[in-house]
Amino acid sequence: MKKLLLSILFWLFTNCINAADWGDAQWIWQEADGPSNTWMSFRKTVKLEEVPVYVEAQISVDSKFWLWINGEMVMFEGGLSRGPSQAEEWDRKNKITPTNSWYETVDIQPYLKEGENTIALLVWYWGRETHKGTHIDSGKGGLLFHAQIGEQSVVSDSSWKAIQHPGYNNVIAPASKNLVQYSILFDARKSMGDWSSEAWYTAGYYDQDWPIAAEKGGLGTAPWYDVEKNIVPQLINHGLKDYVNHEELKLPFVSEGVTIECKLPFNQQVTPYLEIEAEAGDTIFITTDNRLNKINATYITKAGKQAFESFSWFNGHKVQYTIPAGVKVIALKYRWMSVGEMVGQFNVNDPFYSRLWTMGNNTLFVCARDNFMDCPDRERALWIGDVADQTGYLFYSMDDAGRQLLKKAILQTTSFSQDSVLGALGPLRVRELVCQSLQFIAQVVWPYYLNTGDRETLEIAYPYVYDYLNLFPMLDSGLPEYRKGKSPDSWNWLDWGVKNTVDEQPIQMAFYYLALKEAKKMAEVIGNEEHAKWYEERMSSMKPAFDKAFWKDGFYSTDSEKLKDDRANAIAIVSGIAKPEYYDQIVDNVLMPNRFSSPHFEWMAEEAMCIAGRYTESLQRMKEQYQSQVDREGMTTLYEMFPNGGSYNHAWNAPNTILSKYIAGVEPTDTAWSEYKIMPHLEHFTSLNKTIPTVKGNIDLEIDKGDTEYQLKLNSPKGTTAIIGVPKDGKVVRQLQVNGVVVWKKGKAKAAMEGVSFIGEDHEFITCSVQAGGYLIVAQYQ
Repeated sequence: MKKLLLSILFWLFTNCINAADWGDAQWIWQEADGPSNTWMSFRKTVKLEEVPVYVEAQISVDSKFWLWINGEMVMFEGGLSRGPSQAEEWDRKNKITPTNSWYETVDIQPYLKEGENTIALLVWYWGRETHKGTHIDSGKGGLLFHAQIGEQSVVSDSSWKAIQHPGYNNVIAPASKNLVQYSILFDARKSMGDWSSEAWYTAGYYDQDWPIAAEKGGLGTAPWYDVEKNIVPQLINHGLKDYVNHEELKLPFVSEGVTIECKLPFNQQVTPYLEIEAEAGDTIFITTDNRLNKINATYITKAGKQAFESFSWFNGHKVQYTIPAGVKVIALKYRWMSVGEMVGQFNVNDPFYSRLWTMGNNTLFVCARDNFMDCPDRERALWIGDVADQTGYLFYSMDDAGRQLLKKAILQTTSFSQDSVLGALGPLRVRELVCQSLQFIAQVVWPYYLNTGDRETLEIAYPYVYDYLNLFPMLDSGLPEYRKGKSPDSWNWLDWGVKNTVDEQPIQMAFYYLALKEAKKMAEVIGNEEHAKWYEERMSSMKPAFDKAFWKDGFYSTDSEKLKDDRANAIAIVSGIAKPEYYDQIVDNVLMPNRFSSPHFEWMAEEAMCIAGRYTESLQRMKEQYQSQVDREGMTTLYEMFPNGGSYNHAWNAPNTILSKYIAGVEPTDTAWSEYKIMPHLEHFTSLNKTIPTVKGNIDLEIDKGDTEYQLKLNSPKGTTAIIGVPKDGKVVRQLQVNGVVVWKKGKAKAAMEGVSFIGEDHEFITCSVQAGGYLIVAQYQ
């Protein structure tokens, strides 16, 4: 009953709309339900006496769509992979996986005119699922459309024309067993004028011989069920762009039959574009330099001048065109689509760390689209442990689109839980990886609430958090029973890294402790005192038991001479289960000499060193681990393994978390950044520039550190209070100025200043709080 109520709440919360809002709209398609990898073209002519001030279209499809009005592109790639919530009980035993469908709202008013208007959509139906996918196939291609244009209701029904696009070959094999998307094989000889002024989506195109659309049922009809508003802002279309080496290509030119390499600014999700003049029947192949890339495009030419853009996105550092000899190449371009803007910035006077942060930022963006994913080429899978790593730094990099994509990951993970298990890979497999499920609780759900203040999502997720933590029985030792997972395909995996070095017991125990600690905060926010007490009791039991079971000169479950796992000791500090008096021993005996972790755990090792106050050592370890990648010319993203194994753009790289949270020293201390702190530990850096996109607005920070003077320039958005620590750096601070006014001198507060309050000082900082606004704080050392 509880899960049913939560499903209803989720349904309401995500703005599911009722049948009346869609009028008489019908799901439409061709007569056949599929087949898979089908590209369908739809057209509707609407006559308007006048154009209203505002017109919004609502569109839902399985699986993706492109929208034109009067021949003008309105939306490039709309729709999300399916699976937002359950339409009825989840029945894995009988493989019943009904789900609702997402819908988009699109402002179409600017594209309408008085008189006849042509609405056209290209809909791509994938028609498949993968064992690592996040898309649940409905089993039927479909389009649902509604727009209220003044008094006229325009809905999808049998008055629309629909035809399977003959240019797209839908019988090609899937690109990969892990990818739901297909490569493209397009035969321009069968085209309907695509990418031209006479294309099938333009107003003047003759469609009288097209079949009428087949109606498949109204809103609520299986297998699409109800529709829920897409909570993730639409992808940003950066438009067709010239490649970086555009000038070197010397366009136009006649191809000599060799592969042409076109450089991208950085590793991006792109769709490739070309304009050529050719004979009919030439074959052009388009791919990237990414050795793991599975999505490619094949284009068969028609006679004459023509253009083509492959709508199935891929990624890489270079796009490679193999064009037959004799073909005239007029233009080569690409289109980058991104989840939000790349707002966050980090620059210091050491170019290594600035470049590393940028590479991490690029990795974050190339691993985000329909969902956060582990990598954009091999799987595109929502591994929740990877999302936990991404969560650590997305709040320093991404705008609201990134925050909403994380919300989608939380709702999707909880919605498809089973038997209280929070699956680490979903929604198609409730596959339990215990530590990743614990990471989800501690490093996804709570940080999401802290950074956004979205209590509704927290309330939806929280019962699943408690249910999962309650699966761990406590032993007489005071520790929980080690859990290997109870789902049919659970996996006792903690990390790749160096083989045979993972110390499983203390890692899981520390993660469980961290999950209890963060779940306790959730219970307190929600007002569940009984659960808060339950978490506290378990934590009180675990802390001395953990110490007794594992402490030597570090935390080890086995012979310390054989195994000193940096991961186990890092998470012991990060979780808070380790005593502070152990920190230096852990850093010196384990974290400095040992490098067993993959990037999945590396950031936690560096975080542990910062928590221990060993910032210089943390930066040193970071540099040693990532040096070979930063030095690699042409690389703009980070590898799955150290030094350079696996995919070269893997989500779980999170050094940006350390540079932002501990070196720049910026992190929220109250919900939704209503209060945050700036406690920098610049170590050898002498300048820092940082922009942080928060729910309150952007925080802009500049720091310049000299031998005799320290300057901090801050622009803090409305509704925030900043707790600022002015570092002493082992020196005596003679005086402080705020916006030119001396407010502190020789150890005492001086002139009062509106919006500025002194908190105190310790051996590291002189601390004050400032309200929203612009500030220049200058400290002078003697």
